[in-house]
Amino acid sequence: MSIEIPVGLTELLQGYTVEVLRQRPPDLVEFAVQYFTRLRDTRSQDGSGATAKSGGKGVMFDGEPMQTESNGDEDDDEDDSDFEPPPPSRFNRRVSVCAEPLNPDDDEEDSEPRVVHPKTDEQRCRLQEACKDILLFKALDQEQFSQVLDAMFEVIVQPQEHVINQGDDGDNFYVIERGVYDIVVQKDGVGCCVGQYDNKGSFGELALMYNTPRAATIIAKQEGALWGLDRATFRRLIVKNNAKKRRMYESFIESVPLLKSLELSERMKIVDVLGVKTFQDGERIIMQGDKADCFYFVESGEVKIMMKSKTKADRQDNAEVEITRCTRGQYFGELALVTNKPRAASAYAIGDVKCLVIDVQAFERLLGSCKEIMKRNIVHYEEQLVALFGSSMDLRD
Repeated sequence: MSIEIPVGLTELLQGYTVEVLRQRPPDLVEFAVQYFTRLRDTRSQDGSGATAKSGGKGVMFDGEPMQTESNGDEDDDEDDSDFEPPPPSRFNRRVSVCAEPLNPDDDEEDSEPRVVHPKTDEQRCRLQEACKDILLFKALDQEQFSQVLDAMFEVIVQPQEHVINQGDDGDNFYVIERGVYDIVVQKDGVGCCVGQYDNKGSFGELALMYNTPRAATIIAKQEGALWGLDRATFRRLIVKNNAKKRRMYESFIESVPLLKSLELSERMKIVDVLGVKTFQDGERIIMQGDKADCFYFVESGEVKIMMKSKTKADRQDNAEVEITRCTRGQYFGELALVTNKPRAASAYAIGDVKCLVIDVQAFERLLGSCKEIMKRNIVHYEEQLVALFGSSMDLRD
């Protein structure tokens, strides 16, 4: 008995398989529902029920197009065994990238030789200073961190130099030592500056973590210095550690109400950029008036949010007043990031507290869809301030 393979089935399943390899979802059935639902919705929006005739339409998944359908003619069904896959494209190149032998869940010792770029004492000091606040490195033990520093190499960039280009394959991860860098994304053929790195931060990790093309172009605005980490070392050390971190924190992230509206793959990306900070009883976590550099989820313990009235700053009786408390699954520190203003309040640990932290760059990149929810909370904050201070001006100024 001969079984006829429907036209387009091979490419349809190949697209799904590639996404599974990219995202490594914990629940394949749920992931399949999301993937094929989005594919169906994309077809409906295009007004076409037969994508095979549309010249190879792609389904938007995680904000990127994925080739899923045949470029062939549906009417040619004389011999399906002679069906040829679509011609190579940049999406197909990602299939080979996904086939890298690294298994993040494999705990066996690595047999690959370590990469070492010699450095002077002065260079290593500068490198350690640049890397001290990089969240991706926080989960590494001392030996792993030392291997990362050994493998990094210095890159001097010139004004208007493109460090990475949107759509290219990922080769290196970069840590900024100095310089200002624009983040440019192509939209409808036009480059839009969507953000900027100012003498600190890091970029390039997403393409290496998820085997996807570069999501943006990074352009140096002035002469600057970066430290690069090659793809193989990044995946061997950072990706493996993030796989372990996923297993630890994915259930917690799924329980956070704020993140319920995100796709499973989006929540997993948040897990990958989380840092961990612990605080002792009475320790100040953030200070009112400081510049915001990160956002906090409470994993364990309790956090007290306190505030002084700025309209009474010159009065001796202007003591801190408790606004609210945050417990497991709740978050704080978002207001300054949403409003682009200094911290509106201080936060203190009650007993031992453990927080998961997202830096400002990751917040902008991964939690943009949650901003509207956060903005709605501002109304609630204003009501609290009116009750405490008789005015909400402290929040707006």
